[in-house]
Amino acid sequence: MTKLYSQKDSKSLIQDIGSIFEEGKKQAYKIVNNILVETYREIGKRIVEFEQKGKITSQYGSKLLINLSKELSPYGKGFSRSNLTYMYFI
Repeated sequence: MTKLYSQKDSKSLIQDIGSIFEEGKKQAYKIVNNILVETYREIGKRIVEFEQKGKITSQYGSKLLINLSKELSPYGKGFSRSNLTYMYFI
């Protein structure tokens, strides 16, 4: 029985496959990150529009973000008041 490939070729193939896989992961992370940024921007836009109720500015000192943080907790940990504040100002 003869070997179809040498050990050197095998290492090269493994490195090549590893490089392809790592590049694919990087691209996936970038795509997911872009989608998350757009999602957070849209959430912030909706909060601003809701709070302003069609006016140019909103009422100062509103507890909207605190209440939203509590109400959005079923969707995950990413909706703390501070995270909502960041979304609000994106």
